[in-house]
Amino acid sequence: MTPAARILLVDDEAPIQRTLAPLLRSRGYDVEVAATGAAALKAATDHPPDLIVLDLGLPDVEGTEVCRRVRMAAAMPIIILSARGSEADKVAALDLGADDYVTKPFGPEELLARIRVWLRRIGSEDRAEAGRVALGDLTIDYDRRRLLRGDDEIRLTPKEFELLGFLARNANRVLTHRAILKAVWGPNAVDQPEHLWVLVGQLRKKIEPDPAHPRYLVSEPWVGYRLAAES
Repeated sequence: MTPAARILLVDDEAPIQRTLAPLLRSRGYDVEVAATGAAALKAATDHPPDLIVLDLGLPDVEGTEVCRRVRMAAAMPIIILSARGSEADKVAALDLGADDYVTKPFGPEELLARIRVWLRRIGSEDRAEAGRVALGDLTIDYDRRRLLRGDDEIRLTPKEFELLGFLARNANRVLTHRAILKAVWGPNAVDQPEHLWVLVGQLRKKIEPDPAHPRYLVSEPWVGYRLAAES
């Protein structure tokens, strides 16, 4: 049998713990709960989960700092669950490596749907893709989910790799912001362009010789983006 996906729930609010932990377990997930940033970092190191649900307002370590430290060492999806709903807070969290952002109060079914989407993606995304694809001096290794420049690996988060893979499957085509948001985040994210802006910025910093003058990930003003397959 396939082992249950492990979820680390990081939230210091007892009502959230009492609601979400049993709900997630009832859906077949193996859940560990951490009420502080320190406990979350220890759990993520000692028993790496498949996915993290992370509150920003923790009593010791700020949630964004937990996100940053986890992302430095691991690539599992991180879903932010927070009462902070401003665009600035969302952009800051996404810029530090979060993959999704759910604002409190939230509908449990919405959160469950997003968890399912992320677990499907890490378990089976792009299985139809195989081998390697060359883009100028870059090579996408679909089998190992790696990006290489020569023999050197460029470390990407799961979301960065997903964006690059989607653009590569449509190389040299102009893709609208809405089309990319729907493909990478799902239909509920088409009105959240800040997710895409942050992710594009992160990816450019890693793959472009000069991020200010992109060679690969080209902006099409007012429309979307295009991955230039020819150097």
